[in-house]
Amino acid sequence: MAENEKLEQAGKAAQKADKAKKADKKSKPGFFARIGKWLKEMKSELKKVQWPTRKQTINNTLIVIACVIVVGIFIWIFDYVADNGIKLLISLLS
Repeated sequence: MAENEKLEQAGKAAQKADKAKKADKKSKPGFFARIGKWLKEMKSELKKVQWPTRKQTINNTLIVIACVIVVGIFIWIFDYVADNGIKLLISLLS
């Protein structure tokens, strides 16, 4: 008997949960309302961002360009050494 009562209570709880989900879907704002809300929130968050100054932006850009050049030189040197090493191995084996 106790098991039947537990099953009935579980069924009633499931029905209440289904009703709550249906009520949530009805109260959910429309598509364009959600987009508008998202845009407003995004605008308020972007106001909080501390944007870099022109000098900081130029400085960081120059640092990135210098790092790219240095890494490119290292890759070029490695490629040159590997190419000559493989050519040497091939000439020794032939």
